[in-house]
Amino acid sequence: MRTTVIQMAPGASAPENIDRARALINAAVSSDKPDLVILPEMWSCLGGTRDMKFAAAENLPVPDDKGEAGPLYAFLSGIAREHGIMLHGGSIGERHGGKLFNTSLFFDAEGHERARYRKIHLFDVTTPGGEGYRESDTYEPGSDIVTVPLDHGLKAGLAICYDIRFPALFHALRARGANVLLVPAAFTVETGLAHWETLLRARAIETQCWMVACGTTGTHTDENGQSRRTYGHSMIIDPWGTIVGQVSDGPGWSTARLDRTVTESIRERMPVMAHHRLSIHTP
Repeated sequence: MRTTVIQMAPGASAPENIDRARALINAAVSSDKPDLVILPEMWSCLGGTRDMKFAAAENLPVPDDKGEAGPLYAFLSGIAREHGIMLHGGSIGERHGGKLFNTSLFFDAEGHERARYRKIHLFDVTTPGGEGYRESDTYEPGSDIVTVPLDHGLKAGLAICYDIRFPALFHALRARGANVLLVPAAFTVETGLAHWETLLRARAIETQCWMVACGTTGTHTDENGQSRRTYGHSMIIDPWGTIVGQVSDGPGWSTARLDRTVTESIRERMPVMAHHRLSIHTP
């Protein structure tokens, strides 16, 4: 299954970001003819004030309902149908009372929504360089572990960015039959340089899944007027931990072929899930 990661440099304007996403998807589909395309985390509105994030967010319709879809949802569904591709819509802001969810939407080749995942682990940290982030000021955490069937006998587990630091989630996805992991992200440059590749390859190796990780790149302005940089370096990694596709800096894309037989061979030769002896329980 040919799979493409679309790396973007989004700002705070949703209409402008839709135009950027459309141009990159159109170019990638024309060039590489993928079956599956994945966008980054919060490609629709990165940076800006809390009010700007809410303005760019949407009330999401019930899947395949007659309810009215907002411009982001309509764009994702429409471009999947237009090109006849499966589309993982990275993540967008979903309105939820006084806060938002950081939500991934997955559409089939006919433009029908097939999965919805809300980011479980929120990025409330201060980096060693002193940059502070409080995702929980704006977002609520999700709670559901989500998988979605793909073509060619593949099944995807969904996660977003900071989730990658919590291996229990990925073990749960593997236990639910995932052999592909789809992870949109907006990693900071500081944490990206230190941990991005290491974490992605570790999750791929320990779960013996294909890792498809799609990041934002470039500079945006936060609500305090400070410049923030995201790392980019979107990657596709095989279940042995080998990087088979990568974008470096700047907008662009990379495509690789995911093969279920590679996963099956690795799991047969090294059946790590059958070898588990410990269960960790938190009090």
